[in-house]
Amino acid sequence: MSKARSIWRCQACGYQAFGWMGRCPQCGEWDTFTEEKKNEAKRVVEIPTPLPLERIPSLEKPRFSSGILEFDRVLGGGIVPGAVILVGGEPGIGKSTLLLQVAHHLSQSKKKILYISGEESPEQVVMRAKRLGIEKSNLSILCETEVEKILSVCEEMNPDVLIVDSIQTLFSPEIPSSPGSVAQVRSSSSRLINLAKSKSMSLFIVGHVTKEGVIAGPKILEHMVDTVLYFEGESEYFHRILRAVKNRFGPTDEVGVFEMADRGLIEVKEPSHYFLSSEEERAGFCIIAVMEGTRTFLVEIQSLVSRSYLPSPRRLAVGLDYNRFLMISAVLEKLFSIPLYECDIYVSTAGGIKVTEPAADLGIALSLLSSYYEKPLSKGVVFGEIDLTGRLRRVRNTEQRVKEAEKFGFKWVISPPCGKIKTSVNLRQFSSLGEVLEEVRG
Repeated sequence: MSKARSIWRCQACGYQAFGWMGRCPQCGEWDTFTEEKKNEAKRVVEIPTPLPLERIPSLEKPRFSSGILEFDRVLGGGIVPGAVILVGGEPGIGKSTLLLQVAHHLSQSKKKILYISGEESPEQVVMRAKRLGIEKSNLSILCETEVEKILSVCEEMNPDVLIVDSIQTLFSPEIPSSPGSVAQVRSSSSRLINLAKSKSMSLFIVGHVTKEGVIAGPKILEHMVDTVLYFEGESEYFHRILRAVKNRFGPTDEVGVFEMADRGLIEVKEPSHYFLSSEEERAGFCIIAVMEGTRTFLVEIQSLVSRSYLPSPRRLAVGLDYNRFLMISAVLEKLFSIPLYECDIYVSTAGGIKVTEPAADLGIALSLLSSYYEKPLSKGVVFGEIDLTGRLRRVRNTEQRVKEAEKFGFKWVISPPCGKIKTSVNLRQFSSLGEVLEEVRG
C-alpha cells in the first residue's frame, strides 16, 4: 500500500521542509509555507536505452515568421517549431497585446493557433482584439485554467502554436495547493512543455513578475523553457523594449523596440529618435552610441551634480550600471582632483532604456563634468570604456557607431584609438580621459 506524507514548501523560492516554518531559512520570506502531499508508492521503473549520437535522426525544421519583424529579431530569426518561450513583464506593459497580435499574424499564414486565457473572459478577449483591429481571424480562444482540460483540447485540436496567458492562473486538482503556488506552476509548466516537445508545437507562456522584476514562481521555470523574454519600459513612456535573457536558438543580446499605440504595439524602425530627448545643448547632457545586439542606438545621458548638505551625499543611477557609475566617479576624483565626494550625483538615461555595456563610460564621465562645471557640451557623440588608470579602451563595432552618428547629422565623434574610418564626421580619437578633458575644456 502506498503511503502519503506531507512536505511543506516555500511559495517564494521552493525550499522544502518536513514541518511548517514561519520564516523561510533560504529566502527569508515570512508565512510562505504551504502543505503538499507526497505519494511514496513504489513503482516499476523501465530502464531506457541510450543511443549513439550518429543514430539519432535530425528533426530540424525551418523557422517561421511571427509576422512582426522586431519580435523575430529577438527570437533569433523567427519561431522554432517545438520551442517553449516564456514572456515576462510588469502588468499592463503589453505582454498579452503583443502575443494576441502574433497569434493573429500567424493565423493569417494558415497556422492553427490556440490562445488560452486564464485571466479574462471570452468577451474581454474579443474587446481587446477589436481594439487591435482584429475582426476576423482563424484564431481559437479558450478561457480555461484547469491543466487537464487544456491538455485534452490540445490533443484533440493539435494546434501549431499554443499561447498560455498566464501560467500563474493554471492549476491541477491533483495538487493540493492554490493556483500560482510553486507546485502548481512547476507541474503545469512541465506538462505543457512535455506536450509541446512531443508534438513539435510552439508554446508561448506569459509569466507575471515580482516586485524585484523577475518572473514569479520557481526559478527552475526559466531553466525549463528554451527562451526567456522580458519587457522593459515604464507606463509613462510610449516605447517598450523586448529583450532576450536566454535563447537556445539564437543570440541573447538582441532587443526589439515597440511603440504602444491605440491599436497595439507598433514596430520602431529608428529607435534612436526615442532616446534623444532634446536638440538643445545643456549642461549635464551627453550623447553616447551603444550597441544592442547588431543594432546601434544613440542614447542621451543626463547628469545632475549639486552640492550636498547631507553627511553622506546621495548617489543614484537610473538605466545605467550603478557600480560602473561609482567607479567613474572615483576615477574623476582621484586623477583630476574633482571633489565629487561632497556632491549629490544623479545620472540617468533618457527614454527609460537600460545601458549596461562599458562603452557608456566616457559619456557618463563627460556628462558628470558638464554638470559639475555648468558647461554644456557641443553637439556630438562619444563612446569608450574607461579603466581605473583613466585610459580609454577600444570597444566593438566602432565604425557602426560612427555611421549612426553620421546618419543623425552629428558633426563630431570622440572615441578611443580605432584606426582610419571613412566618414564625413570629425572623428577625434584619444587614448586617455585626460586628453578628452583637455579637448572639451579647450
